[in-house]
Amino acid sequence: MDALKEKLKSSQWIQGKTVLWLFIITNLVYVFMLTVTIPNVMSFAGGMKLMDMLPSGYDFQYVNTLLVKLGEEGRALYLYRQIPADMIYPALFAISYCVLLLYFLKKLDKLNSALVYLSVLPLIGGLFDYFENIGIIFMLRRFPDLSENLVSVTNVFTVIKSLATTVYFIVLIITLGVWAVQFIRKKKAHVNNPDPGE
Repeated sequence: MDALKEKLKSSQWIQGKTVLWLFIITNLVYVFMLTVTIPNVMSFAGGMKLMDMLPSGYDFQYVNTLLVKLGEEGRALYLYRQIPADMIYPALFAISYCVLLLYFLKKLDKLNSALVYLSVLPLIGGLFDYFENIGIIFMLRRFPDLSENLVSVTNVFTVIKSLATTVYFIVLIITLGVWAVQFIRKKKAHVNNPDPGE
C-alpha cells in the first residue's frame, strides 16, 4: 500500500492541471452529446428515451417500439452520429473521473487508505458503457431482426454502467464535502492563528 501511495503521489495524472484539462475535455464531449447528437436522434423517437439514457434499464418491447419509432433515418443517426461520439466519451469519463477522485483523496491524504480502490468505479462504468454501445450497435444493424437475448444482455450492461456511475458520484460528493469542510477549517485556523513568520 505504501508503494502504491508513493506511486500515486508522484503521478502526473493526478496533478491539478492534468485533472482540470481532462475534466474540461470530457465534459465538452458530454455537452456535445447532450445538446447535439442525442437531441437529433430523439427528435425521431416520439418522446421515448434512448437506451443509454435509461439507468433502470429496458425490455424487449421498449427497444422494439423505440427502433420502430426512430425509423430508418433516426436509426442511422443513432448508429453513425450518436454512437461514434459515445465511443469517445467512456474512455474520457473513465480516466478523468478516476483521477479526479484520486486528486481529492490525495488532498485529504487518503491515498494510503482502502478508499483509493473506489477510483475504479468510473473505469467499470466506462467499460460497461462500451459493452452497452456494442450491444446497441448490434441492435441497430440487425433491426428488424431483433434478438430478445441481445436486448437482455445489453440491458444488464446498461444497469451495471448506471449503478457504477451512481455509486461513484455519491462517493465523489461525499469526498468533496469532506475536503470542503477540511479546507474551511484550515482557513479559519489560519485566520485565528496566523503564521508569525508572515
